[in-house]
Amino acid sequence: MNEELQKLLNNLIQIEHVSSTLYLAMSAYMGKENLTGMAKWLRLQSEEERTHMLMLIDYVVDKDGTVVIHSIPAQPSDFGTPLETFQKVLAHEQFVTNSYRQAYNFVSQVDPQAGVIIQDFLREQIDEEAQSQTIVSRLKLAENNPSALLLVDQELGQRQNEAGGPAAG
Repeated sequence: MNEELQKLLNNLIQIEHVSSTLYLAMSAYMGKENLTGMAKWLRLQSEEERTHMLMLIDYVVDKDGTVVIHSIPAQPSDFGTPLETFQKVLAHEQFVTNSYRQAYNFVSQVDPQAGVIIQDFLREQIDEEAQSQTIVSRLKLAENNPSALLLVDQELGQRQNEAGGPAAG
């Protein structure tokens, strides 16, 4: 495997690793705040990011590359209000989209197979950003209304784990 490609894929593995841990920390925080629907949504998001990481690891290994898993920074234990938390989710998803977009620009020229995988993740990022934006918009509408906040929490708790190919995130 091309050394530059291997480095790029290991960077994406690291991004997914951090994403999984970030969303797990957010899930724990929302659980502590008794917002169990938001906690569930974030836990499932964490699992999806881990699935992405494993898919990338498998690709590197299958191509006889070397996977380098770096340590990740400790995550915060407080993310603020639900709105602030999901604004952080949206910002993080935008960062992930940008990272995959930059990776695709390089990879599509060097390894078309890796380009297909990255393109799949990019396609899903459209949905990830849209979901995050919708949640942020609804939390803004809820403002300081506890009943509205609980309705949003209840709705997010209905999320199901997505089976099959790369999950959004």
